[in-house]
Amino acid sequence: MFERPSGGERAVLVHLTLDRSEDAQDFAEFQELAASAGAECAVLITGRRSAPDSRLFVGSGKAEEIREAAQQGNAKLVIFDHTLSPSQERNLEAFLQCRVVDRTGLILDIFAQRARSFEGKLQVELAQLRHLSTRLVRGWTHLERQRGGIGLRGPGETQLETDRRLLADRIRQIRLRLGRVEQQREQGRRARRKADLPTVSLVGYTNAGKSTLFNALTQADVYAADQLFATLDPTLRRLELPGAEPVVLADTVGFIRRLPHELVAAFRSTLRETVEASLLLHVIDASHPDRQGVITQVESVLAEIGAANAPQLQVFNKIDLSGEPPRLERDSEGQARAVWLSATSGAGLNLLSAAIVERLRGGTVHGWLCLPPMAARLRACLFNLGAVVTEQSGPAGEWLIEVRTSRGNVDRLCRQEGLRAEWVRSGFGIPVV
Repeated sequence: MFERPSGGERAVLVHLTLDRSEDAQDFAEFQELAASAGAECAVLITGRRSAPDSRLFVGSGKAEEIREAAQQGNAKLVIFDHTLSPSQERNLEAFLQCRVVDRTGLILDIFAQRARSFEGKLQVELAQLRHLSTRLVRGWTHLERQRGGIGLRGPGETQLETDRRLLADRIRQIRLRLGRVEQQREQGRRARRKADLPTVSLVGYTNAGKSTLFNALTQADVYAADQLFATLDPTLRRLELPGAEPVVLADTVGFIRRLPHELVAAFRSTLRETVEASLLLHVIDASHPDRQGVITQVESVLAEIGAANAPQLQVFNKIDLSGEPPRLERDSEGQARAVWLSATSGAGLNLLSAAIVERLRGGTVHGWLCLPPMAARLRACLFNLGAVVTEQSGPAGEWLIEVRTSRGNVDRLCRQEGLRAEWVRSGFGIPVV
């Protein structure tokens, strides 16, 4: 048994290569994460293993090397670029006699520093508590002491059980508060849907320049810095487009390799702005050495939150660093596919505005939908949007509905109901004009 040591800012960084596909970019990103959290790097320790050790994650020899490095560098903290099990983290702290933080704990700490809004702080606390709830067992000596005293003798309750109960109570309270915040956000989304106001959401890898682009497009003053997870809290602003109706532009949290599942779950309500967006602007750092790798990581997270099929326009930012000229690229059907620009210098911003207008305008539909009887909720949503012109009943109980709205609204609603938009628009052989 041991008392868990208090951590400091001076740290030993540990990165083991477990997969041949890992490269120098993983290690460089790990160092950026540690710096973003405010850690002062004392020693960098690397190594290679075919598989993690079940007890210490690293081998006994490497663990001894880490302990000696921490003592010589006067480091009170060891940060692993890996996800440790509760028992591995506990065994390492007992062996190293200093605080141990894994990759998930490191990212959670950064999020705790960056969260500014009430909702953001609640989401981060929820993720931290869920992470902590698996790490209570035998972490501190006081956790197994019985509560005693007059009127409290008997079977009693261990301190560990008390802490678990308090954690569960706090998690339940946070979820209730987040539920109320989500209701307020849903009211705003309903108002935008009734007004047929499209939402364009910025997504992308952390530090790709989303907030800088957001500020350049909307003249907002969102905090932007050259660091990982500079901003967490979602921000929505009205975006005026040349020759078109205004839209709502949403700036969301950035993604990263191996994003902790606790954070994805905690920020799910925030990420609904992404799932329900009429168009996603996938912001990509054009100067990133592993550009295709980060694109794949973002696509993976989008699939995890249910936004894999959302309409998407790629935005290659930071061309002032990569040396690329501003341009608009189209796919084989002539649709705008990618825009190359610099949010800092402003080069190519006019191309992006034109591409957004083109993608949103090209999506207007006026025609007939044939909805089967099980699509009653989709029918109600179309009425709530004010998109229904007329309605008729079919012989088999289906609804024949004349709709006038944006194609994005139809696609989004069909995604929510688990229906394929192409099938719904042309169902039962009734074409859409």
